[in-house]
Amino acid sequence: MHIGTYYDGVEIHRNDKIIYARFLRPHQVLSSCRAAGGLRDDLGFLLNHQSCEPAGHMHRLAPEVWRDAERYRRMICDPWDLPAEECAVLGTAANMHNAVFQTESFRELTVLAVCTGGVESNAGRAGDPASVYETGEGFEKINKAADPKGPGTINTMLFINKPLTPGALTRTLVTATEAKTAALQELCVNSRYSDGPATGTGTDQIGVAACETGAPSLTSAGKHAALGKLIGRAVLKATKKTLALQNSLTPEGQRSVKIHLERFGVTRQTLKEGICRHLTSGQADLLRGNFTVIERDPITVAAVAAMVHLKDKFAWGILPATCWGEVMGAYAAQVACAVSGDYTRIAEYRKTLAHLHREHGNADFLALACQALAMGFADKWKKTTPAAGQSETQKEGETE
Repeated sequence: MHIGTYYDGVEIHRNDKIIYARFLRPHQVLSSCRAAGGLRDDLGFLLNHQSCEPAGHMHRLAPEVWRDAERYRRMICDPWDLPAEECAVLGTAANMHNAVFQTESFRELTVLAVCTGGVESNAGRAGDPASVYETGEGFEKINKAADPKGPGTINTMLFINKPLTPGALTRTLVTATEAKTAALQELCVNSRYSDGPATGTGTDQIGVAACETGAPSLTSAGKHAALGKLIGRAVLKATKKTLALQNSLTPEGQRSVKIHLERFGVTRQTLKEGICRHLTSGQADLLRGNFTVIERDPITVAAVAAMVHLKDKFAWGILPATCWGEVMGAYAAQVACAVSGDYTRIAEYRKTLAHLHREHGNADFLALACQALAMGFADKWKKTTPAAGQSETQKEGETE
């Protein structure tokens, strides 16, 4: 299927499980591909290949085929009569039908980004624990706990209608990577391997092609240059759009207390039970039946997101540990107010919560968040259910 022809220099096609670019004019290509990677000026094609079936991500290539980069390249190119020696190939588990084609232009300058992506299982943060160490004999397992949690790759193909110097071509990788990370930041994607925000996945790949028109080569692809702006916008938009298609990952879908807290070790179930631990049985039943309403409430999400943001500032050393109780108590009180809807009690909430869970670890932070949520929920429903920490018997006795 012919997707389109861009700047009279490249055709984009999609067939079954591949998207490939056919160069109509010579291009200089810089890529992270295992075969034909690096800086090349002798390629006619740049490909993105879906290495598993569209449904379930369960059909995998044989390991020996995957390890042999040249054999893998031939296996992909031969069915489509593409000359393997002229092709650079990216690989992914993402569905090619979820690819996004994003064009950005300024005057005579055009940038096309073609992105596929999935981050549900393999999102990570630069510097997260490694699972393998590469030697001359192959990869040695060094940390089973850091093994990939599942498929997940963001692949980016960039096409530029102007020639670039080698330095500028290399700089495109930096700008594109920053844009990809900005997309994950805006979507609040969590690392699956640490308690930090994700910056990518463990298997991201990229290929950039600049058309050799004979005109003077552009020398800058940084953020101050128009080219850098176009790359940034194209990759940012394409990454967010493809993640929406592949993972249903949208800003609205990320409006969730659980999603904001999950990188600290919570699940939907443990969050629910962590809150219920501070409620009477009647209140707990009410919470379980209405959990989504509370967990997805924009005001509550905003208050929890503020706590998470500040937790990061303590972890990164921007805020000193000595003011943890004061800061977290104040913002946990905002969480309680958001749930209860009663901001006249913020001073009371703050006084109580500032003295709880004064350790800085993830478990204590989650406990504080759960207690703040419970405190607000109990006050919201105190006229119809026993208050937090009060038994059903005590409530009945007071009524009598």
